[in-house]
Amino acid sequence: MIITRSKSLKGSIKVPGDKSISHRSVMFGALAKGTTEVTNFLEGADCLSTISCFRRMGIHIEHTKGNTSVLVRGKGLRGLKAPEGMLDVGNSGTTMRLMSGILSGQLFETTITGDASIQKRPMGRIIEPLSQMGANISSIGGNGLAPLSITPVSSGLEGIHYLSKVASAQVKSSILLAGLYAKGPTSVTEPYVSRNHTEIMLKSMGADIISKDTTVTLQPGAELRGNRIEVPGDISSAAYFIAAGLLVPGSEILIKNVGINPTRDGIIRVIKAMGADFEILDIRNTDSEATADIFVRHSNLKATEIGGDIIPTLIDEIPVIAVMACFAEGTTIIRDAAELKVKESNRIDVMVKNLSLLGAKVQATEDGMVITGGSSLKGTIIDSMEDHRIAMSFAIAGLLADGETSILNAECVNISYPGFYDDLKKLAQ
Repeated sequence: MIITRSKSLKGSIKVPGDKSISHRSVMFGALAKGTTEVTNFLEGADCLSTISCFRRMGIHIEHTKGNTSVLVRGKGLRGLKAPEGMLDVGNSGTTMRLMSGILSGQLFETTITGDASIQKRPMGRIIEPLSQMGANISSIGGNGLAPLSITPVSSGLEGIHYLSKVASAQVKSSILLAGLYAKGPTSVTEPYVSRNHTEIMLKSMGADIISKDTTVTLQPGAELRGNRIEVPGDISSAAYFIAAGLLVPGSEILIKNVGINPTRDGIIRVIKAMGADFEILDIRNTDSEATADIFVRHSNLKATEIGGDIIPTLIDEIPVIAVMACFAEGTTIIRDAAELKVKESNRIDVMVKNLSLLGAKVQATEDGMVITGGSSLKGTIIDSMEDHRIAMSFAIAGLLADGETSILNAECVNISYPGFYDDLKKLAQ
């Protein structure tokens, strides 16, 4: 994909449904009794992997290509059946980790694998707590990586109180989902609160789940019930257009129906700290997954420091925040973000390398980056490393660089935002 400097971006867009909530709607719908009706489902490759896995375990899921409505005919907590052969999650870490929690409580054996990227991502972080619950889960290669083997436990799982070293919604959710099958309560305490879509959706389906401070506790025994789930637009996808609107001179963009859950709204807090000109309009659904429209216009940004408990609320937005920092006055410091090293790529290294190629002043640190704004960027060839967040971030950088910015493996955006380049083009007309 070749990106060139843009004059101004104007108009309104609606970004695709939230990836985290789309995944969970299928998984939890499968475990519930009755039908779960999902609207604005994200048709990205990752979420389609979740549909594929649960269909292979006997769940009837009505979904046709090009349709953002999904019907999941749930069969209850014991309704899954053994798949034939390995379950393949593709590139989806969410599917791998959350499904491992569910499968740890089943009465059949499964093996889960994924693509080359998934087979490099750490799975010890779920193997350890699930094993503490009594699960028979192991890395087939003995290296803490996928593929994973999960076999039934005759005595069943036991609830635990797990002190997580990382604020990770995937780790937390994997443990809580195993807790649905455990004897006694299961609780997870995190260093900071990670995104809470699992807690909100399980509670709406009838689970006995309580959050207090950084601890979530689930009591087993409640039957999940099918529900209607309206998936809000993904704030992680909106972030690219928030950045584009703020950075490209003369731009004004309205992004409609964006999820602004407080465990995901770090990007909003960061742009406020950077002095952005923006408005949050028509806030709704404040009792569940809050949504709003976000209006942004070109702004002269100033540098900021990002770290601590805000990091889990914007971990996926850090690559595009790094792009914004290149155009902010002063030096932006991003810290406490070592989790970026174990995403679809090592996002710290990849961002620093590619921003440097464009001419930005950026340094990697052990757990983040230091970026000094004000350098002129010149287009170059960017290797996305097949990481969707990297590709989209550098598409935004390319709008402000001289010459052509050529993004290799640009189609990886289909993981989370299949229409990304079309939406970008529409705003540039």
